[in-house]
Amino acid sequence: MTDSPSDLADRLAGAVTTGDTDTVRACLERGAAPDSPGPDGLPLLCTAVARLDHSTAEVLVDGGADQDRELPDGSTPLLRAVDTGSPTLVSTMLGTEPRLRLSETSRQQLLDLARHWFETGVVEELRHRTGSAEPAVERRVDEPLGDTIEEVSLGGRTVRDGHGAILTHLEWAFGLFPPLDEVMARVVPHARDDDSNWFAATYYPSLRRGPRIWAALTSLRQHPDPLHRYFLAQVMWHRNLFGTADRAADLAQDIDFLASWAQEEPDGRVLAAVLGVYTGHEHPEQEATGLRYVGHPDPRVRGEVVWCLSREQTARSDAATSALLGLVHDPAPEVRASVAQALDPRFTPDRRLEPLVLDALLRLVRDENLDVRRRAAESLSGYDDRSAAVLDAFLVLLDEDDADLRLEAAWALARRDDPRTEAAYARVGPLDAFSEHDHRTSGLWQYRASSRSDQG
Repeated sequence: MTDSPSDLADRLAGAVTTGDTDTVRACLERGAAPDSPGPDGLPLLCTAVARLDHSTAEVLVDGGADQDRELPDGSTPLLRAVDTGSPTLVSTMLGTEPRLRLSETSRQQLLDLARHWFETGVVEELRHRTGSAEPAVERRVDEPLGDTIEEVSLGGRTVRDGHGAILTHLEWAFGLFPPLDEVMARVVPHARDDDSNWFAATYYPSLRRGPRIWAALTSLRQHPDPLHRYFLAQVMWHRNLFGTADRAADLAQDIDFLASWAQEEPDGRVLAAVLGVYTGHEHPEQEATGLRYVGHPDPRVRGEVVWCLSREQTARSDAATSALLGLVHDPAPEVRASVAQALDPRFTPDRRLEPLVLDALLRLVRDENLDVRRRAAESLSGYDDRSAAVLDAFLVLLDEDDADLRLEAAWALARRDDPRTEAAYARVGPLDAFSEHDHRTSGLWQYRASSRSDQG
């Protein structure tokens, strides 16, 4: 028996209203009209937008809902998404090729609305729209793509403070390239670097190419305000992560620029950010740079120094090895954690566990900090050393309160065909508490299979 169109519409409306994305998708697949009206008579896409329900809005748009449909008040679902202040929701609603799909008037309307919210401020605009004089309630929330953003509630309405990011995103989508200073001013100095507004302001300039944007970027290196230089470092991070894979000349230029900048940057936070980009690529001066800053007072810099001294499958010089092992005793746990990770066999061309490295890992695996112990256990597990000292270290880790660390220890024993593997996995706890894709959960099965094979 098939559902009638009205039954499907009712089920779809109920699913959208409650945020049941799976049912929304199922209803659409069975033929429900994606623009079915909700309880207020507006298309259900407006219901998802009002609820800030990114997933449901995405399913509706993918299923054919019209984000550009003109509503009785002259708005559209897409304009209403801009009103919400959620960059992710607007990105979801914008759809493919908006520059071609939307008229110039519609594009300008979206830009003007985002700019109005940004320039007025969320609190002031909400006061204007609601007439409420009550105190605004603000809280930090996560956007679906991993950024965070301020959410403001006032007068019965809730809006996210992401209109700067929305404006920057719309400009890029519509082929507009405002001056770098204008984009930067949207986030400097008031935004956090995990904020959606900050992400957009540093990401989209990284996609631009040509002498004009390069000159604007490089000029920031001499800016007296460290926050402006930090902005530049973040643009360079995006530029090298997303934008230069097929641009060898740009990449070489960027790395040389970063290498030079690292020699003279006085601010610790900025220098750490520069090194964080610089160490993502090969460069002949990296080890020398690491040795220069190994005693830097900022632990964020020393944490990046570790990676200046550690190149994957590249032998370290004696000086680099000595400096790296010296950081085993660093007072900052985040630096010791980086050292523990850098002592992984991936950074040892012949994958042999040298005595000094073994001593360092055995020290770090007993560190007072949990993250340091985790990183050290992972690195130590990667070697094939089966000495009593190494086996004893993993057995001690089975007493840890942290289940992940116990699993790492059990996995290490299984890899070494240690007869105590069965007991070790029993002490881990239920393996279904871990991801089904966690390779370490298969250690017990592999050990048993190997034991049966040996007995046969």
